[in-house]
Amino acid sequence: MRTFGIPLRYYVDSLSVFRYVKTRDSVWRRHVALTDDVDPQWKKVMRVLGVEVVYALSPQAKGKVERPYRWLQDRIVRTCAREKLSSLEEVRTVLREEVDRYNNRQVHSATGEIPSLRFKRAIEEGNSLFRPFVVPKPYSLPKDIFCLREKRVVNGYRKIELHKHEILVAGVPLREEVDVHLIPDISRGAMDIRIWWRDKLVRSLAFPLGEFPRVHF
Repeated sequence: MRTFGIPLRYYVDSLSVFRYVKTRDSVWRRHVALTDDVDPQWKKVMRVLGVEVVYALSPQAKGKVERPYRWLQDRIVRTCAREKLSSLEEVRTVLREEVDRYNNRQVHSATGEIPSLRFKRAIEEGNSLFRPFVVPKPYSLPKDIFCLREKRVVNGYRKIELHKHEILVAGVPLREEVDVHLIPDISRGAMDIRIWWRDKLVRSLAFPLGEFPRVHF
């Protein structure tokens, strides 16, 4: 999104990363939440950016995605078999090369144009629904958009509990709900925590990344 812009909508399947489905997902084992009552982390980001999400109910419904995916998959498998590649890193190299060729060098059979050039021309002619990436208010940093989100309630000691950590939140009334942004930083081995209340940043701190469990969408 930061490179190409923000789309009008995303057309995705019902993979658990994109959608909570009552009869399939098991986070709420007593089914207190119905389908779409719980937003996965990905969908929360889409909502902040104002991107509409549309769900395809079958693979056939989004053929424009499935056909090139199947084409790429066939090419990768055959290339790996022909060149006797077996490691993941070798296969990733093939994937990157095939995606680059598909997007930037190969003429599409349906449009008769190279996809990247077609996209560039649409942008130049104002014939695209993509809009430039801008950090929406009240946020000022992209990491407050592309982050993990949780909610917590300030207890009687003006603290919140977050994965076995007690964090002091000054200036927030008792029993108020705050938005917690978690930004993993692999290079630093840290988890940046940014706490928001009523569209204001009230606390920013960091903990060792290893003290937080793996993220479950």
